[in-house]
Amino acid sequence: MTTLLWFRQDLRLHDHAVLMRALQQSTDLLPVFFWPENPETCWGHARYSDLRLHWLAQNVQALQQALRAKGSDLLVLHGKPESVIPELCAAAKIRAVSTEDLAAPEEEQQLAALQPVLQQQGVTLNTVWHSSLLLPHQLPFDAKDLPPVFTHFRRQLENAAIRESAPLPAPGQLPPLPEGVAFWQARSVIPDISVSPEIAERQQYSSFPLTHPHWQGGETAALQHLDRYAQKGLTHTYETTRNALQGLDFSSKWSPWLACGALSPRRAMQMIRAAEQQHGENKSTYWHWFELLWRDYFRFLHRQYGGLLYRKQGLAAEFHGPAQHDAEAWQRWTSGNTGCDLVDAGMRELRLTGYLSNRMRQIVASYWLHEMQGDWRAGAAWFEAQLLDFDVFSNQGNWLYISGHGTDPRGGRRFDIRRQIKQYDSEGDYRRCWGTAA
Repeated sequence: MTTLLWFRQDLRLHDHAVLMRALQQSTDLLPVFFWPENPETCWGHARYSDLRLHWLAQNVQALQQALRAKGSDLLVLHGKPESVIPELCAAAKIRAVSTEDLAAPEEEQQLAALQPVLQQQGVTLNTVWHSSLLLPHQLPFDAKDLPPVFTHFRRQLENAAIRESAPLPAPGQLPPLPEGVAFWQARSVIPDISVSPEIAERQQYSSFPLTHPHWQGGETAALQHLDRYAQKGLTHTYETTRNALQGLDFSSKWSPWLACGALSPRRAMQMIRAAEQQHGENKSTYWHWFELLWRDYFRFLHRQYGGLLYRKQGLAAEFHGPAQHDAEAWQRWTSGNTGCDLVDAGMRELRLTGYLSNRMRQIVASYWLHEMQGDWRAGAAWFEAQLLDFDVFSNQGNWLYISGHGTDPRGGRRFDIRRQIKQYDSEGDYRRCWGTAA
């Protein structure tokens, strides 16, 4: 039997439950990836920046090369999956489609549109959940009983002594592509996405410099980064440096690879466990677990609430925001011309590098929401367009959280800019780096 293996946000071969299950059930595989369309959002900008698409292209190309090295290949196709996949199934006599289970509305809508067409063709659609550190069946409660506050979620897991499972190994040799796909192979193209000279020049100051060999897309680069992270001893210093605003080593920098699935959270945590065995546990090794649990929490929150998380009021009883979108204020915020030098530095770094520290993400989001009275949905859309490490679950969850439309028991977070400057950029180094005077 031939299975179409649809890669979505899992661009790797290690710890790939969808791939391993397909290999157990099939004799032939047809790996595919659909290049995303890039429409203009309702906020007046493209859904994906060139920088983000450049990063995606690196990761897709790396996956294609890894598959070829094992005897297979990756078809990079264009068009709507719900339209193209049925045609592929008919051409290659495919009897099953396997892909990851993603609990975000757009991804679920794709499967809902695809399912009835495949049923008419006698093709089975298989989905596997494998993007979180902890799998749903490992939780000490039913998904519908997800604690409404992250702290309660974390404590229940820790009180029950829940640990992540070991990552699956990458498969060995893979079967070649099935017959009947030559037409589609000829149309398989990874777009060549270049970045502007201005962006290329500013990469030397980036906390995630894409032009450096160590910061490339793909599974191999991700695993090499994990090795360097451990060798430098950064596993045991993270808690003391994680709130810094810039630099190569102040935070783990796993997120760009995690977001596209080039790195599995279980593989990352496996490295932390090995470091704990060698050097002992401390607050820093614990904090990696803590951060990955936040990532899980937002995924399980989507399983519970789905489309409710995308309403104007989110999970709140009512919308706490502007009566209408202020396009002029929006332009000043996105371009880094608000007049607040710390916020402007952050927004320029984001646009020019596709990366922003966790601390700065909170600062610029808070400023847009609480000082400029902006719409949280516009902010979330801008982050989606710009961030190399955009993750639909975490992005939506964090914007809801800081705006007071999510699960924050304090009803949102407002950051005091003067206090943030005093604590994190008292000498003005960050602001000078990104083009504003201290």
